[in-house]
Amino acid sequence: MHTLTASDAKRNFGDLLVIAQRAPLKISKNSKDNVVVMSIKYFEELEAMKVEYLEHCFKSAKEDVNKGNAADGDSFLNSL
Repeated sequence: MHTLTASDAKRNFGDLLVIAQRAPLKISKNSKDNVVVMSIKYFEELEAMKVEYLEHCFKSAKEDVNKGNAADGDSFLNSL
């Protein structure tokens, strides 16, 4: 993943936009990664993948409950 310093990103904002359209871009400040800039298309794809994953998790959990493969919440917490 390409990285720019915050100062370089500020000075070269147009270049930042061009780079971020192709792939996510890290911005670092004080030698630490701070944020990621990405295209709206890539962001929307990530959000869609998160929704699909959550739907899968809920479906699997519902199937487990219907099969009786579930733990009692109080018993589980007490075992910790």
